[in-house]
Amino acid sequence: MLTGALVVLATFLTAVLSAVAGFGGGVLLLSVFIAVFGPRDAVAIVTVAQLASNAGRVWFNRREVDRRLVGVFSLGAVPAAAGGALLFSMAPVSALTRTIGALVLVLVVVRRWWPSRLQLSDTRFAIVGAASGVGSAVMGTVGPLVAPFFLARGLVRGAYIGTEAAAALVMHLVKLVVFGATTVLTGTGALIGVALSPASAAGAWVGKKIVDRLPTSAGARRPPGSGRR
Repeated sequence: MLTGALVVLATFLTAVLSAVAGFGGGVLLLSVFIAVFGPRDAVAIVTVAQLASNAGRVWFNRREVDRRLVGVFSLGAVPAAAGGALLFSMAPVSALTRTIGALVLVLVVVRRWWPSRLQLSDTRFAIVGAASGVGSAVMGTVGPLVAPFFLARGLVRGAYIGTEAAAALVMHLVKLVVFGATTVLTGTGALIGVALSPASAAGAWVGKKIVDRLPTSAGARRPPGSGRR
């Protein structure tokens, strides 16, 4: 009972964090899930649980989502997420544990010195989508790494949060199709993920309310000379 309550609380709090910052919640939630469910089940369950969180962030910011940018990102992300999820399904558990641990450490280190904004052409943005698709399939989320690329397009507040969430949602849906076909996502795992969805959606709603109360200067600033493309 206590473990279940802590998992629900972690799902809610990390969803709030993602809704406010646009990233970070998935990595923290994955760490909790690995401790409780093991690496393979953790990635699958966190993918299901984050569907509600990402869908909520998209819905609450639906008028500000940059659909064109999501489409460009998805050109690379969709096939890469499918391929990455297939590789993930065949990897031994011991290798998954080491790989996820190493990638989380790399994520922390890179994020420490990562530029706040990296503006790219549409072609290179699609390549970022491909790299994100593979990373998301293995880690469950790569929000902290892709955030600078979305911010560089001049997205602020709800536009940034909703657009990044829409891109993540596309990857999660692709991964779930592959995870289901390769039995990485079991019936039990799916039920756990669905059971956590209300907490995830509630966190997205609370986070949106917090963002609405923040001044624009507290969110992502528009870089000089940049704009939506």
